[in-house]
Amino acid sequence: MSDRTINQQPHTPHQAGPEQDRRTTQDAPHAPHTHGHGSEPDDFAVQIADSVESFVLSVTEVAKGDEPGSAVSLLLLEVSQLLLAGGRLGAIEDVVPDDRFEPDAGPEPDGEQLRERLAELLAPIDVYHEVFDPYGPPEKPNAFRISDDLAGVVGELQHGLTHYREGRVSEALWWWQFSYLSNWGTTCTAVLRALQSLIAHVRLDSPIGAAPDGADTDNDGLTDEQLEQQAGDLMAAELGLGR
Repeated sequence: MSDRTINQQPHTPHQAGPEQDRRTTQDAPHAPHTHGHGSEPDDFAVQIADSVESFVLSVTEVAKGDEPGSAVSLLLLEVSQLLLAGGRLGAIEDVVPDDRFEPDAGPEPDGEQLRERLAELLAPIDVYHEVFDPYGPPEKPNAFRISDDLAGVVGELQHGLTHYREGRVSEALWWWQFSYLSNWGTTCTAVLRALQSLIAHVRLDSPIGAAPDGADTDNDGLTDEQLEQQAGDLMAAELGLGR
């Protein structure tokens, strides 16, 4: 399975060293978006944090599988809402954090359980394929998993939430803005396209294509036709359509 995050993050908490100065990567001719150290978050910060927390909680609830019939629709809504918050982060000036180097946010949460639950829930439709960079050189589509992507996005958002909850507002905004531009914005855009495509295929009565040859689908020996039928049945049941 291809990894969209490879070589996409010039700075992460795991890679930062004492000699690295992240502010030099944020230099810009316009005024930065700043927060005083220890100050109360302004309306913008509160709104972004609320959107981030809502996404994390909602995806975690969906992954429990209590309402599998609404999983795809709920994920479509949540990813769309998160991308709105990401668009706001991308549209403002560069956020300049209070500290020159990122404070330790503690151990990263283990997202494996979330990934496994999502993979089980979305099994017939988990694998999708896309071209990573529409402005890059022509390339063949790569295979990705919705479960991998969503679990990874949740992990990145939780990292910023840790800073936010500990009162490091500018640090949280810096992290969410940077990670949106470098990774989770692209990831969520791809997932949104996949989820929207699923709904469109069913409502327009258009067959769902099989995964490309060689893609790791973990289909337990199912044929392409059986996978297609399962995916179509899943979406039809969710949308209340007869097949």
